[in-house]
Amino acid sequence: MSIRNHIYFASDFHLGSYPYESSKQRERSIVSWLDSIKSDAAELYLVGDIFDFWFEYATVVPKGYIRFLGKLAELADLGVKITLFKGNHDMWMFGYLEQELGATIISDELELNLNGKSFYIHHGDGLGPGDHNYKFLKKIFRSKACQWLFARLHPNLGIGIAQRWSKHSRAASSAEEKFLGEENEWLIQYGKELLTKKHYDYLIFGHRHFPYNIKLGNNTQIINLGEWINYLTYAVWDGEELRLMNYEK
Repeated sequence: MSIRNHIYFASDFHLGSYPYESSKQRERSIVSWLDSIKSDAAELYLVGDIFDFWFEYATVVPKGYIRFLGKLAELADLGVKITLFKGNHDMWMFGYLEQELGATIISDELELNLNGKSFYIHHGDGLGPGDHNYKFLKKIFRSKACQWLFARLHPNLGIGIAQRWSKHSRAASSAEEKFLGEENEWLIQYGKELLTKKHYDYLIFGHRHFPYNIKLGNNTQIINLGEWINYLTYAVWDGEELRLMNYEK
């Protein structure tokens, strides 16, 4: 029997994004990856934008994702601890996935200590310099008043509006993004600022759709997890080393 001692990190699946045929194919790849790690995974961290849209009404959740949610349920039943971060596309998670999967839901950042190493994890939206319009909208979207008003919409209308919006999102494009250089990557700039206040051995982000693994100084490693539209990338911690990997079926 394999020893469960690996911790996995992935983000930005954007399940449900337009075109929907591509989303279904991506879901199968994700399920295949989850199946490949189930024998040694102790924990799984999904660092935001797992769904291209998610809203939990009192008795309704968006349809679809059966294969993916079923695989998460299998992992949970095997004893894998699952942690889900709210991203900018799926910030309206409430209690459903906690109840069904026993998952932990993280709204913003999470600090961990694993085997004597310190981790800082955040989806990455609204961090770093600039993007003031989104930072303002994020406060509105996360407000209880906005969530209450959206819940008053019939699911056919509310989810329909969200699906039309997603057709124009970044995830709907198949174009690969490019690394902008350390001085222009806002999450790297945020990481450097963070390290002036406290040391972390590892900084892990999603949101930025380009995967990278960079050393900040001599003692900190910053990883962006990329996405599963083009790159199929994830990170794995084996107790000693954090690696950015590419999944190949």
